[in-house]
Amino acid sequence: MKLISLFVLAALGAGAAQAQTRLKKNEALVFCYFKGNGRDGLHLAGSRDGYTWTALKHDSTFLRPTVSKDRLMRDPCILRGADGRFHMVWTVSWQDKGIGYATSKDLIHWSEQRFLPVMAHEPGTRNTWAPEISYDAGSKTYLIYWASTITGQFPATQSTMENGYNHRIYATSTTDFKTFTPTRLLYEPGFNVIDASIQSDGKRFVMFLKDETREPVQKNLRVAFADKLAGPYGPASAPITGNYWAEGPTAVKLGADWLVYFDKYREHKYGAVKSTDLTHWTDVSDQIRVPVGLRHGTIFRVSAKELKRLEQQ
Repeated sequence: MKLISLFVLAALGAGAAQAQTRLKKNEALVFCYFKGNGRDGLHLAGSRDGYTWTALKHDSTFLRPTVSKDRLMRDPCILRGADGRFHMVWTVSWQDKGIGYATSKDLIHWSEQRFLPVMAHEPGTRNTWAPEISYDAGSKTYLIYWASTITGQFPATQSTMENGYNHRIYATSTTDFKTFTPTRLLYEPGFNVIDASIQSDGKRFVMFLKDETREPVQKNLRVAFADKLAGPYGPASAPITGNYWAEGPTAVKLGADWLVYFDKYREHKYGAVKSTDLTHWTDVSDQIRVPVGLRHGTIFRVSAKELKRLEQQ
């Protein structure tokens, strides 16, 4: 009898935890990502609980890249804008000085792709990687940000490893994706940093980021906070990931939980950590299920009706 009671209590506890992270009835999630080297373009997966993901369109391409000589579509980030449309940016090349941009009303039919030369003003720019978009409802402004290495910048943290890349996070702002503010330095944590992803956390903003330092520690994910989307952001936290190389964080708030997905790229699989306070983290990698070959991307909310339509493609 005692064992049965314990079993019932455990089941009830598990049910409560699941209910806490369950999406609303009319909500769903989409994970945009790339596969392989990114040449075949945009892939999408859907989820109704934030943990189990199913590839859409039989894991075939929703959009093929057309901009830049390298024709890549890596690190896609999709944000639903204040205009109701989906706005996407992505890495177009390993060495170009700009990023890709396109927009869609339904994630199926896309506008003509554009090349945004966000680092063309810096002749020493070596790359423009992993762009993302966040929206500031207060100023009605979109912040586009990415990682770049500029030759000769930040020599005190320069390493000869990995071709001497030494990234920092740069940004530009726009209200209409037609005109953009001059590119500026957004985050300089004192180390080689890439893969920034910013989310609102009530009255503050949290930046999930990758510490790209090769030695003496494992490459890991950290967080930094700011009162405004445009910064300034404070010091990076201690690592929130474990004894493995992690990159490409994307976060989603499920009830009281923050769930951060990331690419365990040396192990060729995905991981996730969970927190209620953005300070203490639990590894839940064994609880997630993602499509085989999923690489760096972002998670965003859609309606259940929108996901249903995507499932019918």
